[in-house]
Amino acid sequence: MTAVYASTADTDVVVFRTRADEVYAQLKRDIAEFRMVPGDRFTENEISERLGVSRTPVRQALFRLQQEGFVEVLFRSGWRVLPFDFDQFEQLYDLRMVLETTAVHRLCETDRRINRQMLSALGTIWLVPQAQRSSDNAQVAEWDEAFHCALVAAAGNAEMTRVHRDLTDRIRIIRRLDFTMQPRIEATYDEHAKILKAIRANRGDQAAMLLRAHIETSQAEVRKITLHQVHLARHSAL
Repeated sequence: MTAVYASTADTDVVVFRTRADEVYAQLKRDIAEFRMVPGDRFTENEISERLGVSRTPVRQALFRLQQEGFVEVLFRSGWRVLPFDFDQFEQLYDLRMVLETTAVHRLCETDRRINRQMLSALGTIWLVPQAQRSSDNAQVAEWDEAFHCALVAAAGNAEMTRVHRDLTDRIRIIRRLDFTMQPRIEATYDEHAKILKAIRANRGDQAAMLLRAHIETSQAEVRKITLHQVHLARHSAL
């Protein structure tokens, strides 16, 4: 069992992770970062040997990933990373739209308690001169995810934040495919900056409109994803 330090709003706490938790986290990263792609087949023994652990934590981790819809067990032939379910992604994006536009409206209500410090921190990443923008695809993908999670968290509804984080987890892989293209990085900087400025000016309708257009653009890119793009992303990750 491993001790992991995690920060909360008030203090640092120690969270104990089992070996199965560690295997679960690693396999999830492998999927999100295209080291394992939809359709890949593998066995518990292969994972055990690669990660240097016994089969028991591997099996526990895989059953957890199966419950979350990332992998499936194949009768007498190991496991497989599940193919993309685009109908499900459409539904998740619709839910994301509702949660995030509701959050930005709340952020613009002057009588509501929100986390101003969290919003200020976003400005240090997204409201910078063009020369200071990152061109690191993986870094921008992480910042993009954190941006949207922070908008919802700053609105102060813990249940909305929890649901949004779960949703973010489930669409991570396809969102990161979006950031394999440089034009999308530049567009993300421009769009995030406009959203933040509207929120700072307490223009809720404008912020929600900009955010909706931003998410719809990403959703449209998801519809264009091909297996070829996935394998190109894996090649870049290796």
